[in-house]
Amino acid sequence: MGSLFPAISIVFLVFSIFSAVHSSTIGVDYISRLLGIQERERAPPSVQLAAARGVLRRLLPSHSSAFEFRIVSKEQCGGESCFIIKNHPSYTRPGTPEIIISGVTGVEVLAGLHWYLKYWCGSHISWEKTGGAQLNSIPDLGFLPRVQVSGISVQRPIPWNYYQNAVTSSYTFAWWDWERWEKEIDWMALHGINLPLAFTGQEAIWQKVFKKFNISKVELDDFFGGPAFLAWSRMGNLHRWGGPLPQSWLDQQLILQKKILTRMYELGMNPVLPAFSGNVPAALANIFPSAKITRLGNWFSVKSDLRWCCTYLLDATDPLFIEIGRAFIEQQIKEYGRISHIYNCDTFDENTPPVDDPDYISALGAAVFKGMQSGDNDAVWLMQGWLFSYDPFWRPLQMKALLHSVPLGRLVVLDLFAEVKPIWITSEQFYGVPYIWCMLHNFAGNIEMYGILDSIASGPVEARASENSTMVGVGMSMEGIEQNPVIYDLMSEMAFQRKKVDVKAWIDLYSTRRYGRSDPLVQDAWNILYHTVYNCTDGAYDKNRDVIVAFPDVDPFFILASHKKYHHNGKPVSRRAVLKENSDSYDHPHLWYSTSEVIRALEFLIKGGEELSGSSTYSYDLVDLTRQALAKYANELFLKIIESYQSNDVNGVANLSQKFLNLVEDMDTLLACHKGFLLGPWLESAKQLAKDKEQERQFEWNARTQITMWFDNTEDKASLLRDYGNKYWSGLLIDYYGPRAAIYFKYLISSLENGHGFPLKEWRREWIKLTNNWQKSRNNFPVESNGNPLIISRWLYEKYLHSPDTYDQ
Repeated sequence: MGSLFPAISIVFLVFSIFSAVHSSTIGVDYISRLLGIQERERAPPSVQLAAARGVLRRLLPSHSSAFEFRIVSKEQCGGESCFIIKNHPSYTRPGTPEIIISGVTGVEVLAGLHWYLKYWCGSHISWEKTGGAQLNSIPDLGFLPRVQVSGISVQRPIPWNYYQNAVTSSYTFAWWDWERWEKEIDWMALHGINLPLAFTGQEAIWQKVFKKFNISKVELDDFFGGPAFLAWSRMGNLHRWGGPLPQSWLDQQLILQKKILTRMYELGMNPVLPAFSGNVPAALANIFPSAKITRLGNWFSVKSDLRWCCTYLLDATDPLFIEIGRAFIEQQIKEYGRISHIYNCDTFDENTPPVDDPDYISALGAAVFKGMQSGDNDAVWLMQGWLFSYDPFWRPLQMKALLHSVPLGRLVVLDLFAEVKPIWITSEQFYGVPYIWCMLHNFAGNIEMYGILDSIASGPVEARASENSTMVGVGMSMEGIEQNPVIYDLMSEMAFQRKKVDVKAWIDLYSTRRYGRSDPLVQDAWNILYHTVYNCTDGAYDKNRDVIVAFPDVDPFFILASHKKYHHNGKPVSRRAVLKENSDSYDHPHLWYSTSEVIRALEFLIKGGEELSGSSTYSYDLVDLTRQALAKYANELFLKIIESYQSNDVNGVANLSQKFLNLVEDMDTLLACHKGFLLGPWLESAKQLAKDKEQERQFEWNARTQITMWFDNTEDKASLLRDYGNKYWSGLLIDYYGPRAAIYFKYLISSLENGHGFPLKEWRREWIKLTNNWQKSRNNFPVESNGNPLIISRWLYEKYLHSPDTYDQ
């Protein structure tokens, strides 16, 4: 094993730059004032070092004595933030430090530790659900690899590494306690993140602010959404859905937020706090009848149900807006004691301004910022740029009006979907406004092997090096985490890369680090994955619509199973369902690669697994890849069922339907083999935050509803957001997705046997009843994995995927 580490260092040198070269963009110059303030107000070096050592003890307690940490000035890093790795000059015996890691902040120190563990010790660190940390390759104390005599110096080419999306707080963080948050903050620091959102606990702040405006607790019960839907309540998309919030929830979340902020500040991070966006309780319109308060239109509710749709927005040009905005900022400063002076506000995200007059839009933007600045004179507005991606309202004149309504350097935009649809290119670098290049990657926390490694490895570098670049950071703005660890490993690394990464060399090294050993078959598998599932270039948004987890709510006669083979980049892919005109809605599963190639990668991963079967990282990837292949196979199987139905082949429908249901059951068994694919932890973590049985029922309903129907429904009309938050989780397949499919197949067979058309309304009624009952049910699910991933994956591969005509290719 010892020979592995020099090889890693040699390969790493091919695509990493160690020299300190100044490369600030003009955008960095624009935010220099804020950077200076944050640097002056940062926690003392002793506090940061203590926090960093705490991370090391939690990660690698056996080696805590092997590393010495130091905080250094930017001047020692060539004027930029950096980390420096050196051999300890006085190392003489076991128990004394072997390696010195220095950094400008605690985050840089820990990023340097991670860098060393990755590229000199061959380790890998990911979320526990995705396999956790592979640290077995790290040598024993006294035998840590030495770096070159001159040491290693790695600068940040750009100041900020941003993390989170406004909705991650609900799709992933909804039920976290401090123990889980502490692990995440450790993960952030090790991955170099220094600009994270910090949205927890804000409802308790709002309660205190609105009390000053004579809004009662009862009136706020109608304003706040439930725990699993707070993100959309905060954004003004809905109100009360899943609520009301118990006072105990408000109180405990504020306590949790203070712990989160304290740790972030101790490590030298700059947490981003929320600001007032104009979203107000209905009662405010009665208290201030002359205020410019507008009731917004319906946001995805089935029948514009006023119990939770059509929220109220206070116009930013109204004097009351600035008053409330100031009160909110001041209350946060009072509660938290300190701030980083950067605030997120997305007033216009999915809330289009009423008129497109540039002067009006400019006045709106100026007022939003004034609301922040009146509470914090050093405030900087951080805005998601998602609105520029999807809303045609924002043409160049309107974009400029908004972006230029704030003094230069006091507004920073997140180019939220830059790995697929970069706005910096089409907007002349956001018309001169600083921005952060972000990878969105995941929607709704769906489970799907997906990514664009080449774009990640080159996009941030191209953006930073472009002429008159206003880029000031890189970021990860996924809607849900704990999936596709390879994507986040590379993306976090781009915060320290100055040149484009050679992905082929990087991916070979990745599999070695992730599993703790090199295997030719496993490397071949990952090279296939790099060129297939992780090479999506069709520009489609990857919301998982596989049939199992997003069952088509459509009359089967509107689905035509085409016998024609489709191609992508000259390669055959599986058949796709197409719809007749004027049919019911049906979102096609996203497929951008050759399924036969991915099955071949699975074959290689299984064959190379005998030596790796005890590895949690390997087990996660094996289960995930088997799941991916079977999910696409299920899509094809569903089309064959539809073909049989359209051919009036009742026996064919019956036999193939049973095969589909058996497959769902088998996939549930597969997913049960790894803790990263279990329903139980999501539900149990929700219940554990409850203070009594009533809260327990409410919280569990929230958790169950988000991953199934999501929003409201009637007896015969499903939610417009049904299955949006779908999950491939053991327990969910066997208990919900399978029974739902069985209902549909039952009606397929009965319609053929009785000679009548497909009873769409009856199907919907029974499916919706199943869903409503499931959301209210209280049955428990395992929280620990069960089964051997290698044995189960091999069995399912042979049962479903080994045949050369699996996909009729």
